[in-house]
Amino acid sequence: MSTIPVTRSPRRSAPAIDKGEFALQEPPGLPEPGGSQLTNLLTYLPMMMGTGALALFYLQSGESRVMLYLTSGLMGLSAIIMAFALLMRAGSERKAKLKGERRDYLRYLGQARKQVRRSVDRQRRSVLFTHPDPARLWALVPTDRLWERRTNHADFAEVRIGLGQQRLALTLQAPQTKPVEDLEPLCASALRRFLRAYTVIEDMPVAVYLRGFARVSLDGDDMVNRALVRAMVAQLVTFHTPEELHIAVLASTDRLRYWDWVKWLPHAQHAEQTDAAGAVRLVCDSWVDLEKLLGGKALDDRGRYEPGATPTPDEPFVVVILDDPPISGNHRLGGAGYRNLVAIDTDATLPWDGAATTLRLRIGEGHIDKVDMTRSGDEKITPIGRADAMSLVRVRALARQVAPYRVGGSGAVTDAAAVTADLPALLGIADLRAMDPQVLWQARTAWDHLRVPIGITDRGQTVELDLKESAQGGMGPHGILIGATGSGKSELIRTLVLSLALAHSSEKLNMVLVDFKGGATFLGLDGLPHVSALITNLVDELPLVDRMQDALQGELVRRQELLRKHSHTSVLEYERARAAGAELDPLPTLVVIVDEFGELLSVKSEFTDLFMMIGRLGRSLGVHLLLASQRFEEGRVHTLETHLSYRMGLKMFSAMESRSVIGVSDAYDKPLMPGSGYLRTDTTTLVKFRGAYVSGPCPVRGKRVAQPVSNSQVVNFESGFVVPTRPIEPPPRDPAMTEETPSTETTLAVIVDRLRDAGPPAHRVWLPPLAEPARLDEMLPPLALDPQRGYGAPYGGLRVPVGLVDRPFEQRRDPLLADLEGAKGHAAVVGAPRSGKSTLLRTLVAGLALSHTPREVQCYILDFGGGAMAALAGLPHVGGVANRRDRERVTRTVAEVYDILDQREEFFGRHDVESMAAYRRARAAGQYADDPFGDVFLVIDGWFTLHQEFEGLEPTIQEIATRGLSYGVHLVISAGRWSEIRPWLRDVLQTRFELRLGDSMESEIDFRKAKTVPEAPGRGLTVDKFHFLSAVPAIGAMSAGDDDGAEAEPAGEAAAALAALVEAVRSGWSEPPAPAVRLLPKVLDRQALPSTPADGELRVALGLDDQRLQPVWHDFGTNPHLMVFGDTETGKTNLLRHLAQAIVERFPAQEAQVLVADPRRNLATAFAANQTVGYALNGKALREVLARGVPLLKSRVPGPDIAPDRLSTRDWWSGPRLFVLMDDYDMVSGMMDYPAETLVDLLAHGAEIGLHVIVARSTAGAARGMTDPLLRRLWDLGSSAVLFSCPRDESGFLGQVKPLTLPAGRAQLVRRRADPIQFQTPLVADPTGDDPREATR
Repeated sequence: MSTIPVTRSPRRSAPAIDKGEFALQEPPGLPEPGGSQLTNLLTYLPMMMGTGALALFYLQSGESRVMLYLTSGLMGLSAIIMAFALLMRAGSERKAKLKGERRDYLRYLGQARKQVRRSVDRQRRSVLFTHPDPARLWALVPTDRLWERRTNHADFAEVRIGLGQQRLALTLQAPQTKPVEDLEPLCASALRRFLRAYTVIEDMPVAVYLRGFARVSLDGDDMVNRALVRAMVAQLVTFHTPEELHIAVLASTDRLRYWDWVKWLPHAQHAEQTDAAGAVRLVCDSWVDLEKLLGGKALDDRGRYEPGATPTPDEPFVVVILDDPPISGNHRLGGAGYRNLVAIDTDATLPWDGAATTLRLRIGEGHIDKVDMTRSGDEKITPIGRADAMSLVRVRALARQVAPYRVGGSGAVTDAAAVTADLPALLGIADLRAMDPQVLWQARTAWDHLRVPIGITDRGQTVELDLKESAQGGMGPHGILIGATGSGKSELIRTLVLSLALAHSSEKLNMVLVDFKGGATFLGLDGLPHVSALITNLVDELPLVDRMQDALQGELVRRQELLRKHSHTSVLEYERARAAGAELDPLPTLVVIVDEFGELLSVKSEFTDLFMMIGRLGRSLGVHLLLASQRFEEGRVHTLETHLSYRMGLKMFSAMESRSVIGVSDAYDKPLMPGSGYLRTDTTTLVKFRGAYVSGPCPVRGKRVAQPVSNSQVVNFESGFVVPTRPIEPPPRDPAMTEETPSTETTLAVIVDRLRDAGPPAHRVWLPPLAEPARLDEMLPPLALDPQRGYGAPYGGLRVPVGLVDRPFEQRRDPLLADLEGAKGHAAVVGAPRSGKSTLLRTLVAGLALSHTPREVQCYILDFGGGAMAALAGLPHVGGVANRRDRERVTRTVAEVYDILDQREEFFGRHDVESMAAYRRARAAGQYADDPFGDVFLVIDGWFTLHQEFEGLEPTIQEIATRGLSYGVHLVISAGRWSEIRPWLRDVLQTRFELRLGDSMESEIDFRKAKTVPEAPGRGLTVDKFHFLSAVPAIGAMSAGDDDGAEAEPAGEAAAALAALVEAVRSGWSEPPAPAVRLLPKVLDRQALPSTPADGELRVALGLDDQRLQPVWHDFGTNPHLMVFGDTETGKTNLLRHLAQAIVERFPAQEAQVLVADPRRNLATAFAANQTVGYALNGKALREVLARGVPLLKSRVPGPDIAPDRLSTRDWWSGPRLFVLMDDYDMVSGMMDYPAETLVDLLAHGAEIGLHVIVARSTAGAARGMTDPLLRRLWDLGSSAVLFSCPRDESGFLGQVKPLTLPAGRAQLVRRRADPIQFQTPLVADPTGDDPREATR
C-alpha cells in the first residue's frame, strides 16, 4: 500500500467564544401605594365646607330662594363627584406604571436572550470544532486538521465520550434585588426562567482527559461499551500522530474479531518489527507478546502513573484497549499503572477499588454516568449525558481512510508545536541543512518584513513578534524583555536573533548585539552577516561602554545625514525610492538588542539619554531597540516606558515586577517553564507563549531506518502476527537508508553556518576595539626598493603615521600622524611606565626612515629607557645612539646637534635662505649637495634621566628647542609625566602623544578621558580626545608586542621584526649614511693639536673640547696662571708635561725660566738645565728657591709712575719670564706650612711682571686644600682650573662645578665667567722613551 506524507501545519484555532461576565438588570419592584381615602377626602374638605356655608346662608328666612337651594345642591353634588373621580384616577395610574415597567423589562430580557443565544451558538461551534461528532471525523482526514494536536497542547489525548450539559462560558451575573415579595412577580419569574435556561447548555460534547487517568473502566453492555471505545479511538487516530500516540489491543481470542479493524490504523503498527503482511500490528491475545511490542524492558522501566506527564519521542502516549484480557486482577494495569499509558477496560475486567487514578463509567441505553465510591464503600452516581457510539462499519471506513497517511520528512519539520518549538518549523523550513537562504528571503512579502515567529502558544499557534511600528501594522518599534535567572531569557534572545536572520537578508536588516555581562548570550552569533556589532563583557572593560555609546550615536547621525542628503524623511520612504529604481545604497533596518541593560544603566546612567534618542528617532531612522534584563527597575527605566511598544515577560522575581512589565502578576504567580512567558503588545492583548529552542542538537531530517524485506508473497492482512512462508532477507546495506548517528551540532550553529556567506556583510557600526597594533608597512604606501631612495615609500613632507586613531562616532579608524613640519616640529611622548613610550619613539624613527632618505632625515638618539632604541642604530638615518652610561657620547650627541644648528644658522645667513621649507625645496632640486644634513632629529628617550644626570645639557637643549625648528632641527622626547617637562619646553612641544598616565589628573588633554585609557601598551589619547594605539616598527606579519625599553616587550618576534626592518632599510641604501657623532679620541696625540703660536705670549692648546672637537686654548697673556686638579692617575702630570713642552717650544732659555716643584720627579727631564732656575723636591727646597727669586719679581711690580698703556709692553723691566710649575702640590704644602706663600702678593701682577704659576694637586682633600693661601688667591683672581676625574664626594671646592668621573686624560676647564668645558688632553711621550700609549699620565 502506498503512503501519503502528511505535512503538519500550525494548528488552526477554534472559533472564539464569549467569556467574562454578563450582568443582568434588576427586575422592577412593586410601586408603593398612594395616600389613604380619608387623606384624599381631606384635600376637598375646604370646598365642601364652603358649599355648606353657602347653603346655610340661603336657608335663612326671607323670600323664596328655590334657585339658590338648587345651586347649592349642585355645588355639593359636584364636590362629591370630584372626590370620587380623584380616588379612581389614583388607582389607574399605579396600574399603568406597573404595566410599563413590566413591558420594558420583558423587552430587555428578550434582547439579552438573543445576545446569550449568540454566545451559546459560538460556544457550541467552538466546542464542536474541538470535539466533533465521531460520525463526521471522516471529513477531517483529508484536511490540515489531521493529526493537529501536539504533545504540549492542553487537549492532547482528550476525547469526547458523549453529549451532556456544559456551563455557559459567559457568566450570567444575577442582579442584587429587593426581597422577592417586593418584586413584580411576572418579571421576577421571567428572570428565574432566563437564568435556568441559559446557565447550562444542553447537548454539548463531554470530553475525558485520558492523560489524567491510569485506567478507564466501562460498566455496561459489551456492545454499547465497544461502540463508545470505537468512537474514542476514532478521535484519537484523527487528531494525534502515530509517532506521539500508539493504539494497542489486548483481548481474548474469541473477542479479537471485534477489533480486527484496528489493523488499518498506523497508530497500531510497530515502527520496526514486521511480519509477512508488513509492520506488526499491536493487537494481541497475550500480555507477554503485547509487552514486547510496546518496548519490553523500556515499557517496564516506565515509572508508575504520573498525572499530566508529558509524552516524548522516546516515550509516546499509549492507549491499551482491554476486552476480556487474559491477565490477573492484580496486574500492574489495574494497580500503579504506567507513565504515559492509559488502559480502557471495556467490560470492567480489572477490579475497581475507587482509586482516583481510575475513571469508572456506567453506560446504559441513552445515558452515561460517572461512578465514584464513597468512604463507606457505596457507589455515588453522577449523570453525564448520552454516550457516543460508532458502528463497526463507520470505524472500519475511517481506519482504512487514515491507513495510508504517514508523517512525511517535511512534516516533522513544519511541526510548529513540538514539545519545544522548532524555529525552522515555525519558518516553514523543511531541512535546515539544505535550505537556500536566498529562496527563503525572496518568499517574504512587505507584510512579513520584521515579522518573525518566536514561539508557540499552549494550543500550538505560532506567536509572532512584529517589530514594525503600529502605523505599519506592527507591535514595535521598541520593546523590553524581562526574565529572572534560569527563565530562558538568553535563549529567547538567541531565538529572536536567528529568526530575524533567517527571515531577512543582511541587505535589509542588520543587528547590533550588546551583552553588558559575560557574553554567553550572543556566543556563536558573530558569524552572521547581519551582525553589525557584537559587543560583549563590557562590565570588565568599562571604557568600551563609552565607545559603544559613541558608535550608536554615530550610526544615528549617519542615517540622518544619509536621509537628508537624498531628501527623504524616513527609512521607509528611502527604501521605497530604492525599490523604485533610485540609485541608492542599501540602508537596512537596524535592530539593537541590549542584554543586561539594567546593569548597564547602574554603571552608566547617561545611557538613558542614548536609549531615549533611539526611542525618539528610531521610527524614522529604521532603528529598533530591545532592552533585556533580569530585573525591572522602574526607577531607571521610567523615562523610557513611553517608547516601549511591546513587552515580554518570562519568569520574574516578584509580582510587582510582573505587573510593571505585563500588567498582571501571572509571570510571578503562575508556574512557567524555562522559555515560557507572556507577550504584551497593547493594554488589552496578553499572549502566553513558549519560545523556540535553538541551542539544542539540530535533528537530521529525512532519514529512515532500513527495514527487513520479505520475499514477494500474497498473504491475508490480519490483525494478528502473520508468519512469513519464506525467510525474511536482512535489510540492504544502503548508506542512504541506514540510521545516522544523532547530530551534536546545535541548531544555532547550523543556522549561522548556512547564513555565513549568504548575504553582504553588514555595515560595521562597531569596529573591534584597538587591540592588535598595526605594522608600519600596513600604514605606509606599498614599500619598495627604489634605486635613488632606497627601501621605503614616500608619505609626503615630514608626516609619518605612528598609530591608529579610534573614531567610533564616525565608525572608522584614522592613521595617527606625527606632522613634524612647521610649528609642530618638536614632539613629546608622555606615559606611565610600561605604557609603550619607547615603542612609539621607535615607530616614529622607523617611520621617518621608511618614508625619507638618509639625506633628508638624520636622527641622533639618547637612549635612557633601558636600551630599546639601540636596535635602531643600524639604520643609515641614525647618526648615533647613546645610553646613560656613555656620558661622553651623550654630551657629544647633544653638542653635535647644537653644532649643526649653529652651522645651519650661519649657512642660511650666508646663502640668504629664507626658511627651512625653502631649504628643503632647494635640496630636493639638487642644490647644497655638499651639506650632509637635512632635517635633524634629536630623540631623547627618558627626559627625567637627562634632567637628573645631565642637567648641564639642558641649556643647550633649550637653545635647540627654541631656535631649532627654523633651521630643521627637531627635538623629540619621552617622559613619564608632563610635570617632568619644564614649562618652557612643554610650550614648544606642539606634537604630543599622551599614552596611559599613572595619574590621570596630570593629563594635558582631559583627565576624565585619560581615566578611560586601557592599561595596555601603546594605548593613549590624542589632543582631540580620541583613543589611539601606536603602531609597531615592523614589516611583515608578526604578533603583537611592546617594549618601552625595559617596559613591555620581551625580545622575540617583535625584536626580530624590527631587525628585519632595519636590515631592509640598511641594505637598500648604498650611499653614505647620516654623519656619525664625532667623539673625543680616547688617546689624543699631541701632534694632532695645533702648535703653539710663535709670537706674543704663550697660548697653549690644552686639548680638544667635547662640543665641537675644537682646540681648547689657554692664553697665559690674559690668564697668567693655571690650576690643575685630579685624582691619582688621571693625567695631571701629563698635562704639566704638555705645558712644559709648549714653554720650551715657545721660549728659549733667555726668554723664559722655569722653577719646578716635583716631589715625585716626574718632570725631572722636562726642561734643560739652562732653562731651570730651580728644582725643588719638597717644601723646604721650594721656599729656598722662591726666596732667591721673589725679590727680583717684586722689583718688577709696576709703580705709580707706570702708565696704563705701558702695562702690556712691560718695558720697565728686562729679563726672562718665570714659569713656576708645581706638581703634587699637596705633597709640598702642608698644614700651616705654605712654602709658596711668598708668591701670593705677586699673583695679581703676574701678567705685568712675567710670572706664571701652574700648580697641580690631587683632589683628595681638595676642599681643605683650598685653604692654602696660594690656591685661594689663584681662585680669587679668577684663574682657570683644569679638573680631571674626581670622586663626587670631593665637590664644592671650585664653586658649583660638579666633579665627574672621567676617563684618564679627560678633564673639565673651569672658568669663573663661563660654563665648564670638557676636553681631552693630549698624551705626551715619556722622556724615558716608552710608548706614549703606555706611559703614565
